Amino acid sequence: MAGNAPLSKLNLSPRIIQWFKEEMHLQPGQGIKFFGKVYGETNAHTGFSAGMARCDHPNKPVIDTEVDGLHFYVQAADYWFFEGLDAQIDYDEGIDGPSYYFTPNDGSKLDTVASASVKNQHTDCNYN
Repeated sequence: MAGNAPLSKLNLSPRIIQWFKEEMHLQPGQGIKFFGKVYGETNAHTGFSAGMARCDHPNKPVIDTEVDGLHFYVQAADYWFFEGLDAQIDYDEGIDGPSYYFTPNDGSKLDTVASASVKNQHTDCNYN
């Protein structure tokens, strides 16, 4: 992690929070981890896309955003994907799941939105 750079943030819309509660059956104290995976692209990455999976007990979380008692994590080994970026995670009706939009921490702009389907989950919570 960069020494003086601001820590990345996960910003989740109220609609995606509701989707996680309904589709992933999340209860307070439970969570989701986000990570980068090979193939695809985002508005900030070429050759990598965003992934997510249910993870109630993360391994070395460096970001833990809590909303309504739910935890949304990035683990230390996955921080490379998010470093220097804030992620806006919203609901996408077209895929019935999350969409990701990344913004650099330094205030510069990126464009386009990339999405990842829940069908592409990494299932091992402690793989790192």
